[in-house]
Amino acid sequence: MESVNPATGEVLETYDDHTEADVDNALDRATGAFEEWRERPINERQVLLSRAAEVLRENQEEYAELMTEEMGKPITGARAEVEKCAWVCDFYAERADEFLADEVLGSEPESRSLVSYEPLGPVLAVMPWNFPFWQVFRFAAPHLTAGNVGLLKHASNVPGCAKAIEEVFSEAGYPEDVFSSLLVGSDAIEDMICDDRLAAVTLTGSEGAGRAVAETAGSEIKKSVLELGGSDPFVVLDDADVEAAAETGAQARTINSGQSCIAAKRFVVHEAVYDEFVERFTEEMESLSMGDPKDESTDIGPQAREDLVEDVHDQVERSVEAGARLRTGGERPDEEGNFYPPTVLTEVPRDAAAATEEVFGPAAAVFRVESEEEAIEVANDTDFGLGASLWTEDLDRGERLARRVEAGCVFVNELVKSDPRIPFGGVKNSGYGRELAEKGIHEFVNEKTVWVQSPEGSDDVATE
Repeated sequence: MESVNPATGEVLETYDDHTEADVDNALDRATGAFEEWRERPINERQVLLSRAAEVLRENQEEYAELMTEEMGKPITGARAEVEKCAWVCDFYAERADEFLADEVLGSEPESRSLVSYEPLGPVLAVMPWNFPFWQVFRFAAPHLTAGNVGLLKHASNVPGCAKAIEEVFSEAGYPEDVFSSLLVGSDAIEDMICDDRLAAVTLTGSEGAGRAVAETAGSEIKKSVLELGGSDPFVVLDDADVEAAAETGAQARTINSGQSCIAAKRFVVHEAVYDEFVERFTEEMESLSMGDPKDESTDIGPQAREDLVEDVHDQVERSVEAGARLRTGGERPDEEGNFYPPTVLTEVPRDAAAATEEVFGPAAAVFRVESEEEAIEVANDTDFGLGASLWTEDLDRGERLARRVEAGCVFVNELVKSDPRIPFGGVKNSGYGRELAEKGIHEFVNEKTVWVQSPEGSDDVATE
């Protein structure tokens, strides 16, 4: 398994893949670790999670540089990612005991009933390369603290990040095998899910990968959570602050060099402000600096792999062939590395590639609409349903329309983002289940109903 710098093509390091025997051994060790870890008082687990946050902050520059070298994330964004990981650790270190406390329910006068939240066991986390630390920590922080143990199958182009994350938990003092990274290919996932020692699986990745995991987990009757792709609409209504929308829109499209499932990808703009928005938005996109991700001034680094650049360019070319107008970008630079420039397509047909497919790079598709109603219709005209952004000066209007958008989260006058304090996840082909906040920590627990009847109580109760 090779770690390759996408800005230079340099092979950074080569890692030995784990064998089938290694995976079998890891599952055995995880099972043993779970039996002890689940009995550890939650306040002790929270202390360890706080220590993990400290380890992240103490080594922020090291981890940020690793992300920048291994998948091309601009260094400023990489530092912010490490801090966000520490934040999610802090959040659950402070709140997990509250989220997992017994919930007392109403029942018969001479009885007591409650819901307790108990861990499931070893959970497989199949994680992507685009946010190589954050995606893992938003899984691990809640679910390890709930008493589960984690097995990470990270993307094959970020093995260094996978090993570094394992070291974070080790340095924080977690017992051995409560969290472990497996350097295996995608072909190992099915057998792991089918193994009786594995309790559940979560995947962040492509729609195709999600379907495969869901099918296997379903056949084994195991809990799964899927966070898949997105083609998020960014709706600019006729009363929007166009300048703010254009500035934020450019940021929303190019965050992480455009490689984000919740990046704004389809810009749905009311005709009353269309021309002004396109002009301002194009200027904002053209002002962004593309180059060395180690440079503090770089806004857009390389795409993580050569094939990803080719995919984005192919989608842009097919969209132009279908009738879209190329306003800026759209041509690969001659310089070394997997770079693709900020690109704006306007007058995009509804059946063009940029409209119907997830574009995982810094290329924006802009659509003109005549009314509020058409804006919502275009926003919902996608197989995906992860996030959406609405822009209007009328906050009541924004909230009303947000309820009509088919997405897991809708932000009014703000770009879509994940935040430890609020649930995150999608609908439609963007997956199911929720991460983060209180809802996230409940995904991989047994919500056990407990009824305790006093001897004097009546047992004359209808049963199913």
